[in-house]
Amino acid sequence: MIPFSRPVCLLLTCGALLPSLAVAADNAIEEVFVSASRTERPLSSIPNTVTVINNAELEQQLSVADDLSTVLGNLIPGFSPSRQKMTNAGETLRGRKPLYMIDGVPQSNPLRDGGREGNTIDPVVIERVEVLHGANAIHGLGASGGVINLITRRPANQLEQSLRISTGFQTEDVGESADYGLSYSLSNRFGDADMIASISLRDMGVAYDGKGQIIGADNTQGDTMDSQSLNLFLKAGYDLSEQQRIELMVNRYKIENNNNWVSVPGNVAEGIPSSAVKGEIYGEGASNEVTALSLNYNHDDFLGHRLRVQGFSQDFAATYGAEAVPLATFQDPAYGPDLIDQSQNNSEKRGLKITLVKDEVARLPLNLVYGVDVLQDKTWQALIQTGRAWVPPSEYKNYAPFLQAEYTGVDKLTLTTGVRYEKSKLQVNDFTTLAAYGSRFVEGGSPEFSETLYNYGGTYQITSAWRVFANYAEAFSMPDVGRVLRAINQPNLSVETFLDLKPVLTESREFGVEFKTGDINAQLSYYTSDSKYGERLQRDADGIYTVQREKTEIDGIEFSLSWAFTDVDVLGVRYAEATGRYDSNNDGRVDSDLGGTNISPDRLNLSWDRTWSSRVDTRLQANYLLDRDVKNSSGVVTNRFEGYTTYDLSATIAAFDGTISLALQNLTDEYYFTYYSQSSPNNIRNFTGVGRSVNLGYQRTF
Repeated sequence: MIPFSRPVCLLLTCGALLPSLAVAADNAIEEVFVSASRTERPLSSIPNTVTVINNAELEQQLSVADDLSTVLGNLIPGFSPSRQKMTNAGETLRGRKPLYMIDGVPQSNPLRDGGREGNTIDPVVIERVEVLHGANAIHGLGASGGVINLITRRPANQLEQSLRISTGFQTEDVGESADYGLSYSLSNRFGDADMIASISLRDMGVAYDGKGQIIGADNTQGDTMDSQSLNLFLKAGYDLSEQQRIELMVNRYKIENNNNWVSVPGNVAEGIPSSAVKGEIYGEGASNEVTALSLNYNHDDFLGHRLRVQGFSQDFAATYGAEAVPLATFQDPAYGPDLIDQSQNNSEKRGLKITLVKDEVARLPLNLVYGVDVLQDKTWQALIQTGRAWVPPSEYKNYAPFLQAEYTGVDKLTLTTGVRYEKSKLQVNDFTTLAAYGSRFVEGGSPEFSETLYNYGGTYQITSAWRVFANYAEAFSMPDVGRVLRAINQPNLSVETFLDLKPVLTESREFGVEFKTGDINAQLSYYTSDSKYGERLQRDADGIYTVQREKTEIDGIEFSLSWAFTDVDVLGVRYAEATGRYDSNNDGRVDSDLGGTNISPDRLNLSWDRTWSSRVDTRLQANYLLDRDVKNSSGVVTNRFEGYTTYDLSATIAAFDGTISLALQNLTDEYYFTYYSQSSPNNIRNFTGVGRSVNLGYQRTF
């Protein structure tokens, strides 16, 4: 665990340094954050660490890499380094899985977490990203690490068209590595109605590492190399009156690997990375196919309340490619020897969120937010070449009334508290596991769970520049039910009594201090995240991950600084450090380190933004990943991560009635093995990172 003295020392250090840097009064406009409290709230009243990635920051990062995980890692060091693949398994926020949402529609699939929720929308459709750090239950199931809400673009108030063209390549082979992207959108307002529609196409080539070698293809889990994607987006709204509005959002996204490159295993012991060669692959290419839909109704004067109603659905299908060699888990005598199959995760979500907001209840300095959420999630995993069920259909039903209160009766002090009652039912019919697990018959059932979750916090504005905040919050989540059910290899088990299906309750505590002036924005926070019966991913000998249910404890610090040290220069510093431990022998005490598939490395991100003229801006950023040793309960090092440093340089130039972007990713052509590859070493996925890449783009709005 991180010693308490360290965050205290950092707090004192910041307290000594920041006032000496401050040269201007606080004249910034208060930002508005939507996701944290289910209604628009100023950031200064929220007792949590919150990161808002605005449109300018997002577009700058996308000019370097069209990968949402890379964007999050560059701007939020507490988020795990990107795997640079279609899969994002092992990517966490504060050591736990975050809940991904698109305009409040959940994209994560906790009942059968296949690690694909980071690839459900083309990033060019996103206007901004709102990240709430740490466990919370305000949006329901799955936010044990926090919330990542992807806010899509809004319709314009007049006729507006936007065109974005991008390409990227590496000098090792311009033709094979070339990426192409095209996006077009049309927006307009017609009286009381408005709409925006867009289409985005992308074609990705292969990638080379810092030594000019082709990076290994992840044919099974999914790879964005040698892939094509299509995104169709529509948002339409109608103002029923000055107080009422109805809005529809539809997003359809598909990304699929072309199956032109075959994975070549490397050798971990000899330091040989995985690679790829051209060839034919059996079956369908790995793919994500997602449709998200939401219908929203807002009424700003409903019986003295503000009313927000959202109905939503998400249909999700993630296809995993076939292994080049027969996988032991899929073998079945009924289908003959050397069977090659491939799996597909499916999830169908339907939900309703009702939120009521009442300010100044009985003319008191008390604001209330209350309502109810209803969710139904049907999830299953099929083996599509033989028509078998690997994970049986699991239907999860949940309803959750909630109440949040905010008290502002003391000058400069805001106190918040809330309660949420989760009532859940999981229904699984009788099923038989695969032959590899002994063809075990498992009696179905309908276990029910309920949890009452609490949160409370406060923020105090010490001066116009200094603010402190603290909070306690609980999150409720189901374990990866699919992984648990599919791996049953014991006879006479029943879903009703199977212990590992108990839900995960995560308790999060945080204390932070913030300093803001016209030139400086800085924040430091210390947090803990504990679960008495959590879940940890462990890779078995066949490469398939299973869920271990154990007590886990995580704590860490996060620091961010943005300093405009001249009229044209801005320095950015972001640092995150975390320690995670779990109970390996069920004696009630944590004794072993969490590995890299469960927790991110300590990391320092630095950036320098400069405005050279009214037409030219540049950004130089560096990502330092620090070494980490993972030790077991005996203090023996079981895994060693060797850190690495990458640099990115980007420029935007106003020209030709639009904006030209030029970026160099991995500027120094650093050769490294990715964090995930080092943390979970195996010969098939011994991947190196992307070497120096050139990215060009042009965007025009007219």
